[in-house]
Amino acid sequence: MDKKVRLGVIGTGHMGQYHVNVAKQLSDAELIGIFDANVERATQIAEKHKTKAFGTIEDLLKETDAIIIAAPTFLHHKIAKQALTEKKHVLVEKPISQTVEEAKELVNLAKQNNLILQVGHVERFNGAVLELGKIAEHPILIESRRIAPYNSRITDVGVVLDMMIHDIDIVLNLVKSEVTEVKAVGSSVVSNHEDIASVVLKFANGCVASLNASRSSQAKIRTLNISQKDSYVFLDFTNQEIELHRQASSTTQLGSGEIKYRQESIVEKIFVHKDNPLKQEHEHFVKCIKGESEPMVKGDSDIKTLEVAYRILEEIHGKK
Repeated sequence: MDKKVRLGVIGTGHMGQYHVNVAKQLSDAELIGIFDANVERATQIAEKHKTKAFGTIEDLLKETDAIIIAAPTFLHHKIAKQALTEKKHVLVEKPISQTVEEAKELVNLAKQNNLILQVGHVERFNGAVLELGKIAEHPILIESRRIAPYNSRITDVGVVLDMMIHDIDIVLNLVKSEVTEVKAVGSSVVSNHEDIASVVLKFANGCVASLNASRSSQAKIRTLNISQKDSYVFLDFTNQEIELHRQASSTTQLGSGEIKYRQESIVEKIFVHKDNPLKQEHEHFVKCIKGESEPMVKGDSDIKTLEVAYRILEEIHGKK
């Protein structure tokens, strides 16, 4: 595909507006228009970004090659299925759907139609995360903290599907081993869903991951710590920074012929190319559509991420 990819955005709420803004900046794509069930908001956003507000999803699909879905979670499956059936590539915000079965249906539909289906795990494109796989090859312990003040705009899912799912996705793609045990606790603080959650995942290869998330904090912290046999990695998502800690031995020859050992701590700041992760996510989506790149993560990985997320929710809330 040599011509520009024609993009459409469905859903222009808080996250959708970010998508619209980024889509306008792409060099290999053109924002054709947007759709939102709130006609007044759609009109305002379209005027602001000098694009077109379509009256129906069907009309938008007719004019585009690919769709970005930033609608509420309960609509993800319905809209994505409609777009994939119409042979449109899809970038859908996380979580991919409300159930694992729905996720499997979308992944299979994309495969059958030879279409790109990308899930909006924007942290995958964080500069620090892109470097992480090069230095964290054999984790034995992973600890994540993702805490933030309550956001009243997020009402349809709890903290696991809203925030922790980013860390589940990163950890699964980093460890590359089956999850053998899930332990989780959580509670509601400010909403009807779980607002805090603490999770321990055990993997078949022996790695243990401790994930903690809260959306009822007075601070905003997003960090990931990884212990390996020969190093310790500290990652700050917000600043897109990585520190690599290692112990190095030095020796001193004494007059008597004895050798004195001393452990020195070495801290390395890893160079990270910092960019707008959402913009990089869009660019990757477009390159995959044009055949210039392979998807960073396959659809089966998105299914596993959702499966683990729901195992965690079952531990917290009990099976329904």
